[in-house]
Parts: sequence; structure tokens; C-alpha cells
Amino acid sequence: MISASPMFLYQSSRKRSPRKFLQFGLQERLTRPYVLQQNWGAYSPYYPVAKYVAPPEGCSITQLQRHGARYPTASPGAAIAMAVNKLQNASVYTDSSLNFIRNFTLDLGTNDLVLFGASQSLAAGAETYNRYKELVSVDNLPFVRASSSDRVVKSALNWTYGFSAASSLRFNPVLSVILDENANDTLHNSCGAIGSSDNQTDTWIAIYTPSIVQRLNNAAPGANLSSNDVFNLMTLCAFESVATESISDWCGLFDEDEWRAFEYEMDLDKYYGTGYGQPLGPVEGIGYINELIARLTSSPVNDTTQTNSTLDRSPVTFPLDRTIYADFSHDNQLIAIYTAMGLFKQARALDPTNSNFDSTNRSWITSQLVPFSARMVIEKIQCGIGSSRQDEDGDYIRILVNDAVQSLDFCAGVSKEGICRVSEFVESQSYATNGGNGDWQKCFE
Repeated sequence: MISASPMFLYQSSRKRSPRKFLQFGLQERLTRPYVLQQNWGAYSPYYPVAKYVAPPEGCSITQLQRHGARYPTASPGAAIAMAVNKLQNASVYTDSSLNFIRNFTLDLGTNDLVLFGASQSLAAGAETYNRYKELVSVDNLPFVRASSSDRVVKSALNWTYGFSAASSLRFNPVLSVILDENANDTLHNSCGAIGSSDNQTDTWIAIYTPSIVQRLNNAAPGANLSSNDVFNLMTLCAFESVATESISDWCGLFDEDEWRAFEYEMDLDKYYGTGYGQPLGPVEGIGYINELIARLTSSPVNDTTQTNSTLDRSPVTFPLDRTIYADFSHDNQLIAIYTAMGLFKQARALDPTNSNFDSTNRSWITSQLVPFSARMVIEKIQCGIGSSRQDEDGDYIRILVNDAVQSLDFCAGVSKEGICRVSEFVESQSYATNGGNGDWQKCFE
């Protein structure tokens, strides 16, 4: 069990003056007006996809959340540095929009949570308290777990601080379990034989970047940028923006259509990485779903995949009597869980050659699924809720992803408000309860 006094936890060697980071209001889901930060895919800052609607009274919740905004990991960071170096080595710029590059210093960290990312988790904890404070008592505090990556642990701790601060320090949850990412961990991907999305993302990058490559190389003769360099410079826009809490100068080198194309590359990456386009993607989410079923039904975990059976058998490390559970994970793992559960299923697979093939009906938009500090909230509603067959008292479920209520079409008898009986939800999760129908064994072949 870890406890600490309320404070921000993040890591940075950079000294900054506070600067305003632009936040935007709600956007209509289908029309998707252009908002720069909402086209950064998994590097987008969290934003609510819909206006939150409170559930009927009487519920308990499980919240699964991605860590907050971070610096790039080591390999992408090195690729960014290489692309910047190519531009800085150009002897002349023929376009004044590149002039800032000459004196630009790349000083991003590696892997670590940034201050903005810490504040995202703090705000999420406060939001959870304010929405669900009726569920909390001194004897029934949120039970919090995290995967062992440093940025995930810090995100979980910051969430507890936000929750505590919102309650005026009356209710002080702690991070109780850290799951080792080198062992069985339902909050981290662990299928060794899983494929990658490289074929699909490389195909799309080769389609949308050539005109950008030509434009930038004309503006910086001798830079010899490649398509991958362009992609890396676009990620630099996002990473520097969340690190400095202001829009990076690098963002202005690309127009709206180019940012939409970048977002689609991120959509392909997740869809074919651990989503529906990856045969072994969903299997990485079934352990967590089986833990969720245990919480919803107050019964022991029944799973033979990536759960830690020692921890899950103990009421100390996996209690079944809490009203709020909060788990902290990574974007790829959230995608696997969404997919294993049946959320965001597409009528057709994403086309790596055409971003507009089904743009009206497509709900697979990475910035809406797993932005920095993304969250899925599962509400167990224990009351009569009215309307048709759901006018009886009982246990029901409602799922929100980034505040958008999910339709749960896979759940028999679901209401138009997205509310379904827990028993029907459990019945719908046969892929998880059957251990992945043999897919888990394929991870080790």
C-alpha cells in the first residue's frame, strides 16, 4: 500500500513559467469540427466526447483510465531528434515559417509524465469524487490499482490526490496494488505473438506525406526529409504542446487536412495494433473483463489468462465490496479491452488507403477513444430505472467512454439510454469468459 501527501507527481528537468494551454468545449461527434488538439490521436489531451448525463440514483462504479500526458518514449524521441537535426542542418530556409527552427532547442524528456499529464489525473480524481461522492465513506474508499510503469503509477497517485483534495481531505484513497508489467498484469498488454500495425500505418504514411515532404524539402534545401521524418515532426507538435502547455510552433507547419490525415494514421495504428484489425488484439483485454465481471457480480475471478491469481484471490488485493474501483493502464491495453468487450465495432475494417471510406459512420477515432488520460467508466446501477422491461428492481450496467454513453448493442435488452442488465452483459462477454476461445494459447505459439 502506498500513501503520500497531496501534491503533483511528475518528472521533468525543464523549468517553465505557467502558460495557458488551450482547452476546447464539446464537439458534435459526427460532424467533428476541426480542433487541432483533437487530431493528435493517442497524443491528444483528454476531452469529453459528449456531455455527461448522470445515471439513475444508486450505483457503484469501476473506472479504467489511461495515464496522463507524457514525453515521447526513447525510440520515437530519437527519431524526432533526427528529423529536427535534418532541418537545422539546412543552410537556408526559403519559407519564413521555418525560421524558428534555427534557434530551436529540443529538450523533451523520455517516457516521463509531464506536469500537464499530472494535472489531468488530478482533475479526473476530483471529477470522480464530485460525481460519485454519495458512494464514498470513511469505511468505503475507492480501491485503486496501477500497472507498474512509472507514468502509470504517478497518474494513479495524482488521481488519489485529486479525489482527496475535492473532498477537502476527508476521504483519502491510496494506491493499493501495483501490477508488475513483467508478470501477469491485466492492465498491460502481454501477448507475445501479437502482430503489429506497421503494414497499415506505413501504407497510409506513404499516401499522405509525400506532398508535405516535398513542401518542407523545398523550404529547407538539403534537409532531405523522409515520410517518416514528417510523421515524427507532427508528433513533436503534440509532445511539445503538452510539455509546455501551449501550442508548439511545429504545429503550424501543417494544415487542417494534414492533421486529419495524421489522426487517421493513429486510428489505423490502434485498430490494427490491439483492436479489431489485429487477430490477437482482443485477447489482451479478456483478463480485465473477467475481473470486471467479478466486481459486478461480487463473485471470485474466473480467468486463466493474464490475471494474477494470487492477488485476485485475496480480499486485500482484490476486494469485491467497494463502491468505486479505479485502475490505471496504457492506451494499447484500453483498446484491447474495448475490442474484447465489443465496443466501437465497425461495419467495415479501416481502409489503410482511404481515410474517407466510411467517415460518416466510423466511430473508431483514436483521439476519442484513448487520448492522454482517457477513461472508461462502468456504472453498476442498483435500482429500478423505469421504462419497458427495465422497470423492475435489479442490477444494471451503463458504460461511458470519455463521458459518451455507449449503446451496448451487443447486450440483449439494452435500453435506448444504454442501460442493460448485468446478467445480460455477463452473457454477452462469452469471448472473455471462455478464455478467448483458444486465442490466448496462440500468444505462446
